[in-house]
Amino acid sequence: MKRLNALLAAALMGMSLGAMAHEGEDHKKKAGPVKKEQKDWGIAGDAKAAKRTIELTMTDNMRFTPDKIEVKQGEVVKFVIKNNGKMMHEMVIGTKKVLDEHAALMMKFPNMEHDEPYMAHVAQAKTGEIVWNFNRAGDFDFACLIAGHYQAGMVGKIKVVAATKSDGHGTGHKH
Repeated sequence: MKRLNALLAAALMGMSLGAMAHEGEDHKKKAGPVKKEQKDWGIAGDAKAAKRTIELTMTDNMRFTPDKIEVKQGEVVKFVIKNNGKMMHEMVIGTKKVLDEHAALMMKFPNMEHDEPYMAHVAQAKTGEIVWNFNRAGDFDFACLIAGHYQAGMVGKIKVVAATKSDGHGTGHKH
């Protein structure tokens, strides 16, 4: 019980500190370059390099449309994410393991701020964007990690098909 109370106290302190740190701040995107950190599921992309736009909608029935996406390895995709619901939703790209861990944190700290290039926090009737370079092949996930939404099944799948030499994404050398 003591441990639970200590965790609760820490969580409440963290939330109140977070609230104070954000008072009076602009919530516009920070100027400057996007943080480009290689992840298992890719790296932040440049909007100019995006050759394809995928529109997604999020609704209060805890679903994404579409919820299955296929891209080619090396493809830079601009996601335009429309929130057709009456509550806040988000799209977070990652591996199932990373999303599970993040969702568990969101249950503990529902007011956690997000500012990663593979996340878009979208208010009701608004639109958000993610530009992502899928430079690694594999099966990945996306989800809304707002407390309760992930648990209600607000998830989708992204299949990144490995590049082959014949599709133009190879080395450029003819053999």
